[in-house]
Amino acid sequence: MKSTKTNVEGPKGRILAGNLIDFRKDPLHFLNDLRLNYERVAKIRFANRQIYMLMSPDLIKEALVTKSASFEKSKAFKEINPLVGEGLLTSGGEFHLRQRRMMQPSFTKTHIKLYAEQMSMVAIAAIEEWQSDEQRNLHADMMNMALGIISKTMFSMDMKESHQTIGAPIDEAIRIATKRIRSLMKIPKAIPTKENQQFKESLRILNEVVYGIISQRRKANDVASYDDLLGILMRETDEADHTYMTDKQLRDEVMTIFLAGHETTANVMSWALYLLAQNPDIQANVQAEIDQVVGVSPLHFEHTEQLTYLKNVINETLRLYPPAWMFGREATEDVQIGETLVKAGENVMVSPYITHRLEEYYQDPDTFQPERFEKDFLKSIPTYAFFPFGGGPRVCIGNHFAMLEATIVLATVLQKYSVSLIRPNQKVEAEPLITLRPKDGVGLRVVRR
Repeated sequence: MKSTKTNVEGPKGRILAGNLIDFRKDPLHFLNDLRLNYERVAKIRFANRQIYMLMSPDLIKEALVTKSASFEKSKAFKEINPLVGEGLLTSGGEFHLRQRRMMQPSFTKTHIKLYAEQMSMVAIAAIEEWQSDEQRNLHADMMNMALGIISKTMFSMDMKESHQTIGAPIDEAIRIATKRIRSLMKIPKAIPTKENQQFKESLRILNEVVYGIISQRRKANDVASYDDLLGILMRETDEADHTYMTDKQLRDEVMTIFLAGHETTANVMSWALYLLAQNPDIQANVQAEIDQVVGVSPLHFEHTEQLTYLKNVINETLRLYPPAWMFGREATEDVQIGETLVKAGENVMVSPYITHRLEEYYQDPDTFQPERFEKDFLKSIPTYAFFPFGGGPRVCIGNHFAMLEATIVLATVLQKYSVSLIRPNQKVEAEPLITLRPKDGVGLRVVRR
């Protein structure tokens, strides 16, 4: 083994909390300070957890890809386990690989083409109620659209008032879980505090909805006729013992898809509309492309392949506001990352939010410039200088689905409406919970074209 670097530098912390209090105060500011003051890796401490923040693409690749076998999902995120159970987001080892193999067919590039028409129909129906020159919370609109699309494509359901049915309890559960992740002292869930009761009630509502979906499908005794994700999961058997997934396993995967499949994409679409409202010239270029490629017809899959400028806008949005803004791995054995020896039980963290702002790869990194993604730009930079969907064995299974959905929804909205700020210099603050969402929504004015 080559020589190890044990004196990795980092910001000075407090005796007990380490850097946790400073991080909790303003996570994004804290991370940006690391980017500006340390080059490749910084050592931080959250209470008794030693963490190496990896900021260089080559180190990130080592942790996520080439030496991924030496790491497991960070235990800090076990707080969302009651929400998603042993779904794809939190499971590990052979079980994770088994579940991923079963779900992969629904998320290949070839298969997601089949979802394009359904995505377009949901988006068209959603904007029919919009009035010209009205102020709307477009984040709430995008959340409802994303939930409607997930419900339709994954579970063949038309879910009305999606946000209140599924979105609101998910929001509440995420808020409480995020608070617990960042807390030094965690009150046991069995103690009936107000937040514990709220978390329990959110889970009750979600379980009622999700188990209801599964039960309805079983009672219909018509599993074979469904080609959606739930149908595939209910038909698949384990390669080893040929058993079917239990209702609990199905529940965990359905809940994971609801959580990971709507919140992340809705955030990206919301941020994109906010950025376009801030930059009317760029918005006009997007609309000119939509008019040329699509005209006034509904969006089809073939259109999305030609909307190259819109895809640049989406990529630039993902660069500035990656939904998975930070995530971590825990070493299961001593492993060397670059010059640093990470010991078993220690953690590494990566943050697309700060890596996407490295000036070495992005000129004027805080500026919204979709043009930077032209001319095969991504081929000119290291793979892990841009990784909005994670990487390695745990790369987001729904990355192609998310890109198609964002393209279709944004094109459908901008085909019919222009968006603008409600007041000059209006700012939307980023709220780094489990995903990077716009705090208090995205209030914009929509004007019919």
